[in-house]
Amino acid sequence: MRVLVFGNPLHAGDSLALKVAKKLAKKLPEFQFVPFDTAEDLEEQGEELVILDAAKGIKAPAMLHLSDLELQKSYSLHDFDLAWNLTLLAKLGKIRDAKIIALPYGSTASSCEKGALALLLSILPSKSASRSSCKGRKRG
Repeated sequence: MRVLVFGNPLHAGDSLALKVAKKLAKKLPEFQFVPFDTAEDLEEQGEELVILDAAKGIKAPAMLHLSDLELQKSYSLHDFDLAWNLTLLAKLGKIRDAKIIALPYGSTASSCEKGALALLLSILPSKSASRSSCKGRKRG
């Protein structure tokens, strides 16, 4: 599963997701962590996105969906953030959903690692569910 990782490696406060992704990549081989620039075309990444990013106003790693995002008043193009971009793409029918693993801005990577790990594991398709769908079928 592909995870788009947002952040700026040159800004200590905004590099949290990149640091957490580096730690998680060793533990979660089923995920592909891809550093991503918000200026790039998100719609080219598929209709259902998984994003790892830092967020202000939370105290622990949390899972957010499109419906959870609050849009702030926009006074210039500088206010056109990830929430605006995702909302616009959804309204245009370019994406269906985005799962955002939000990490508390200003936290350390080690304090967020366990919570982010649990949230990512929660979105993996269940292996037992795919196996159970084959029960009772004959090979042939």
